[in-house]
Amino acid sequence: MTDPGEILKTPLIKLENVTKIFDNYEVETHALCGVHLQVSRCEYVAITGPSGCGKSTLLSIIGLLDVPTRGRYFLEDCDMVKTKAADRTRIRNRNIGFIFQAFNLIGDLTVFENIALPLIYREMTAKERNGRVMQMLDLVEMTHRYKHYPTQLSGGQQQRVAVARALVGNPSILLADEPTGNLDSHNSAAILDILREVHRNGTTICMVTHDDRYARYAERTVRMFDGRVVEESAA
Repeated sequence: MTDPGEILKTPLIKLENVTKIFDNYEVETHALCGVHLQVSRCEYVAITGPSGCGKSTLLSIIGLLDVPTRGRYFLEDCDMVKTKAADRTRIRNRNIGFIFQAFNLIGDLTVFENIALPLIYREMTAKERNGRVMQMLDLVEMTHRYKHYPTQLSGGQQQRVAVARALVGNPSILLADEPTGNLDSHNSAAILDILREVHRNGTTICMVTHDDRYARYAERTVRMFDGRVVEESAA
């Protein structure tokens, strides 16, 4: 019988010598250069570094939005580089939630409809779907705004909705790319408190941030520079 403790020690995310090169009019941009990284199940990791160092590219590969030019990426011991695109899409939809700096809400959908969107393609009854959305609205304290549209919300409220949308599918991994980048300090702290609570409930979190104050919310900080991991430190 497998020891539950050993399962927790097994890396959920493992990148080996991952390189990403973008070709643009015969000019090569090396966004990632031989990155090695492991993230354990239920861990909270902050990825920091200056603009242009490869943080968001790394997050895109972890989130199966992109693939490495070279190297290997294992998610739950499954080689994602060798996995078919359709299967990567299914895995991403089922297991990974995304929070973006720019919120990325759909303007002509209500708060409720934006949050429900990731559940549309799941085999779930309307009652189950609606119940899950209301749970998320309660978590981010936006129940009173469920009929509103994004343009009727403040920046902090829009990011709360974006967090709820990322979590509604109950993902095992939450990826946050500068989730506080467009917020003031009060709303930033509120969003990070929500993420900390989500982490306490067992979700693995990888958060990109340029602000060392917010990196302290994580258990471990991975610092990048010029497409490489240059330092790792525990909180």
